Amino acid sequence: MALRIKLPRGTLKVKTYRELRSRERDRRVPVLKIGAIYLIWWSAKQKPGDN
Repeated sequence: MALRIKLPRGTLKVKTYRELRSRERDRRVPVLKIGAIYLIWWSAKQKPGDN
């Protein structure tokens, strides 16, 4: 189960490895691994289709 936290400049997502999207696995968005948990930052400026 992924956790999404909406913030003024974007969204912070908390996921496990199997929940990561390909862009998140490829580190095309900022990703921080802490133990078995991944913190992913999706900027509000970034569009879903951007690479």
